[in-house]
Amino acid sequence: MPHLKVRGMDKKALIENSKEIIDGLTEIIKCDRNWFTIEHIDTEYIFDGKIVDGYTFVELFWFERTPEVKAMVGEFLTRMIKKINGNKDCCVIFFPLRGEDYCDNGEFF
Repeated sequence: MPHLKVRGMDKKALIENSKEIIDGLTEIIKCDRNWFTIEHIDTEYIFDGKIVDGYTFVELFWFERTPEVKAMVGEFLTRMIKKINGNKDCCVIFFPLRGEDYCDNGEFF
C-alpha cells in the first residue's frame, strides 16, 4: 500500500522505470518502499469500430495524505509517466482507502 494500477502504456517501459517511480514516491509520501505495488493493466481503447491510441491512466489506491502531498504525488506521477510514454496525455486518479475497509492478512488498518 499504496497500490498503483497503470493502463494505456507499454509494459516494458513501466517495468524499466518502476524503481525510479517507487524511489520518487517513497521520498514524497515517506513510507517504506516495500509497501508499494505497481500493476500493469493491458488495455485496448476502442472508438468508432477501431482500436485507437488512448490515454495513460494511473489509478492510485492509498490511505489519503495531506492536500500538499497529494499535489506533489500527482505532479510527480504525471511528469514520470509523460517521460516514459513520450509526452502523451496522462491522467492520475486517486482512490482514498479507509483503514476499516482495508484488511491485510486478517488485520484491519
